[in-house]
Amino acid sequence: MSDDDLVILVDDDAEPGVPDDGERWKIVVVDDDPAVHDGTRFALHDYRLQDKGLEILSAFSAEEGRSLIAAHPDTAVVLLDVVMETNSAGLDLVGRIRGELANETIRIILRTGQPGQAPERRVIVDYDINDYKAKTELTADKLFTTLTAALRSYDQLRRMDETRRGLEVIIEAASTLFDSRSIEQLSRIVLEKLAALVGGACSGISVLGSGETGWEDMSVVAACGAYHGDHAPTSAAGLSDDARTLIDAAVARKGIEYSGTSLAVCFRFRSGRDVAFVLETGRPMSPTDRALIEVFCSRLAVAFDNLVLYEELHESNIRLEERVAQRTDELDRANAFKTEVLGIVAHDLKNPLSVILGRADMLGQQVTRDPLPIDNIRKQVDQITQSARRMTAMIDALIKEAMDDALDIAIRRYPLDLARLLRSVTESNAPLAERKSQVISVETPATVPISADYDRLREAVDNLVSNAIKYTPKGGRIRISANLEGETAVISVSDTGPGLSEDDRSRLFKRFQRLSAQPTGGESSTGLGLSIVKRIVDLHGGSISAEKASAEGGTTFRIELPLSV
Repeated sequence: MSDDDLVILVDDDAEPGVPDDGERWKIVVVDDDPAVHDGTRFALHDYRLQDKGLEILSAFSAEEGRSLIAAHPDTAVVLLDVVMETNSAGLDLVGRIRGELANETIRIILRTGQPGQAPERRVIVDYDINDYKAKTELTADKLFTTLTAALRSYDQLRRMDETRRGLEVIIEAASTLFDSRSIEQLSRIVLEKLAALVGGACSGISVLGSGETGWEDMSVVAACGAYHGDHAPTSAAGLSDDARTLIDAAVARKGIEYSGTSLAVCFRFRSGRDVAFVLETGRPMSPTDRALIEVFCSRLAVAFDNLVLYEELHESNIRLEERVAQRTDELDRANAFKTEVLGIVAHDLKNPLSVILGRADMLGQQVTRDPLPIDNIRKQVDQITQSARRMTAMIDALIKEAMDDALDIAIRRYPLDLARLLRSVTESNAPLAERKSQVISVETPATVPISADYDRLREAVDNLVSNAIKYTPKGGRIRISANLEGETAVISVSDTGPGLSEDDRSRLFKRFQRLSAQPTGGESSTGLGLSIVKRIVDLHGGSISAEKASAEGGTTFRIELPLSV
């Protein structure tokens, strides 16, 4: 006698086939004979595969079976009778499952008590079923073997279907990920795609940090599910302890961490910032889920780097546009300056040029006389010389200002002796002071070592000294000095001229601004000298000011230059 022939008596109160509380395989039995349902439950009451039991659902007609399978699309296997309300009810249900319900994964096993009614060869060819058994041959062992083969086939197909669905999500995500133009947009897409990969209603959050400070103070940039809404946390401090622990582990690994029904993943930007995601799926993740998540996340680092590169490119474009606008503005100002200079040149050079031409004409008339009027000729020559010098001084000032206004001007610093520079300027200006009977002196220590551009600094001091001579009356005094005050070199140029009015002070260092006082020896002024001095001092990182020299009047210009830059 075989085990299949044994009759096992069980207590009437027993409930064979009642599944445990863990994950279970879902089986649907469709048969119009209640005894078949009871026998199936009894034969499979202790069935387990891959550490999962069974959940057996019953339907007593093809129509009931169709409704039950529609309500449970995750059914793994259907044990289906052929002859029920009609002779082909079971076969018709096969067509509705595959066509109307579009369920290609469920495994269909036909069980018939009348094999002749539905010949096996014809049925297996014409209908999309997975096995065909006569009820007489389907013993407990045979049922176990058939069901196990069907469940394994279903599990493989389900994994393949999950993989296909997940790959479709990943492929669809590729274009949207790399089209993102902000960290918020990219983080939102990542959360959506992670939720789609695990195929459930998930809750997730994305947190952005510097990678150096604690995550408790980092900001939330995207959220979904329970984390989305009015009460959503604004930083990682608002997450649960488990979520923060999971994030910390992912941040430490710069990778993916799993814990029960949750996962966390962290990526580091090229700029050093970190972004972390935590997702609560509500169910354990299968090996297929995890494999798909690994594939998806393997490309996310590239997407975040791409976002950083886009931001850097965007910022570079903004800076370039600002630079172009700045250069355009500088060119506009240069053109305005050129127009202004041409006006000044036309006005200020016209008078000395007229003098030169007039005196030259008079000189031509004098040289034709006999005897030559030597004194008159000398007088005309002196006037021509003075006018030419005035023109030369104006042209030199304009050239200096044009050079100073160049866009790429640079200061070249070298060690120099400030005392020696001031003595040189004093000596070169002494003849001009002597012509006006002025006393010019320089007072400095033996040496004053500083680092500066010799030519440009000499030009600035020379402008101040020549201005002092120009506006100081005959017999006046010009004093030049230098000293060190802590980490600052101080240059002073004082005169005994008329001093500065309040109106003079408001426009003192602007271009083409003439002071209220007039030169005391008929000298000309372009209004550029002090603006040149101010520009040179600024380029050295220093400052210039003007104040009353003494109670009797006069002006002292004071230049302060830092010793270290």
